[in-house]
Amino acid sequence: MIFDMQTLLSDAQAITATAASTNIIDLGPINSGFARDIGKGKPIPLRIQVVEAFNNLTSLTIALQVDDNTGFASPKTVWSQVVVLADLIAGKVIVPEWVLRGTDERYMRLNYTVTGTAPTTGKITAGVVMGAQSNG
Repeated sequence: MIFDMQTLLSDAQAITATAASTNIIDLGPINSGFARDIGKGKPIPLRIQVVEAFNNLTSLTIALQVDDNTGFASPKTVWSQVVVLADLIAGKVIVPEWVLRGTDERYMRLNYTVTGTAPTTGKITAGVVMGAQSNG
């Protein structure tokens, strides 16, 4: 999978506590009177992959969030999924495969919420990619 540094949210980011992705993506300004929703139209591939197995925690909630400011003072969650420890193994790809409808504000990030004991191992790489990999 080819990742671009400009659209990388997490680069083998160690998740040892609840945290936001290391990076945010600035979708750019738009003129007033125009609406934005990058989830509409042609799908934009998004890859979220476990690159180091997790330990200790009960589950990890991964959320795609948008906001109109870089501080994410009032983030809107576009999508979220709870992934249990048994599924947080190296190589696991977490859906969605695309940036979803409702991604309608200027800044985009992932947010990771740990449930249970804080993990001491576990890393995620995530970002917009050139295309969705198909093994079929």
